[in-house]
Amino acid sequence: MSLLSVENLRIELALRAGPAPVIDDLSFTLEAGRTLSFVGESGCGKSMTALAIMGLLPDVGRVAAGSITFDGADLTTLPDARLRQIRGNEISMIFQEPMTSLNPVYTVGEQIAEVLRRHRGMTGRDATARAVELLDAVRIPNARSRVTAYPHEMSGGQRQRVMIAMALACAPRLIIADEPTTALDVTVQAQIFELLRDLAHDTGTALILITHDMGAVAEMADDVVVMYAGRAAEAGPVEAILDDPRHPYTRGLIACVPHLTADPEAARGDLTEIPGIVPPLASLGASACLFASRCAHVHDRCHGARPPAFDCPAGQRAACWLEERA
Repeated sequence: MSLLSVENLRIELALRAGPAPVIDDLSFTLEAGRTLSFVGESGCGKSMTALAIMGLLPDVGRVAAGSITFDGADLTTLPDARLRQIRGNEISMIFQEPMTSLNPVYTVGEQIAEVLRRHRGMTGRDATARAVELLDAVRIPNARSRVTAYPHEMSGGQRQRVMIAMALACAPRLIIADEPTTALDVTVQAQIFELLRDLAHDTGTALILITHDMGAVAEMADDVVVMYAGRAAEAGPVEAILDDPRHPYTRGLIACVPHLTADPEAARGDLTEIPGIVPPLASLGASACLFASRCAHVHDRCHGARPPAFDCPAGQRAACWLEERA
């Protein structure tokens, strides 16, 4: 049985013009010890999916349909008290910006210890000693002295490592990392991704990685869901999607990745871009293909009907009429 199973999920936001589906008919599964990546432009629904799993949707949001099943229990039907037991304990989340997630008036050690007190019943020296062990596990130098540091006294990369330490504190079965390398330089990004990969491998923890970075997807993921306008444009094994992308949006994302080359002439070309922008919320419930206005392969049927997810030869599924087979 899958550790996490999301079936036909629909999330709506209450707008003045009426409810708008920011996530529509999304389904995926995740097994223990595997890494699933969500990739796509800003506004495609990646973070909203993560918040739904955590039970942290904004007040104007609600799960309108579908289920989110974790270890056999539907998280959408659990009482708040049970969700609070699961959050931070069995499922942890690493947020994008640690300076807005860490409390500036408490030391990093106190904040890690708070997780241990709440979910593990640890107190005093035991919680502090475990906080030191966790800081050491995420490769912060001189962990014993850094446990008394405040967030502003640490670098961006170190703060992100503190967030990872907090996420690991209770040995969760699932970690959700939402753009965990935002605003970090490329060297630190590589270190954070390496750390997450090693920790997932060593502990058997399942990982959901939310990113814009197709390079990170190639390096980290076992499976990938390409999100567009609240729907899964393409989903399947990472090798299949990177080697043989079937949806025009997936091909566009891969083409946007710059490639280093020793040939100076080849390096002078302009970067490829996907024309247009993600459609506004008010249009996300439309029955047509929402990528049609940006697609080089658009035809009449794209404007008249929403494409289902078709099975592709390489093993993935793509929601594009080009993949319809007799």
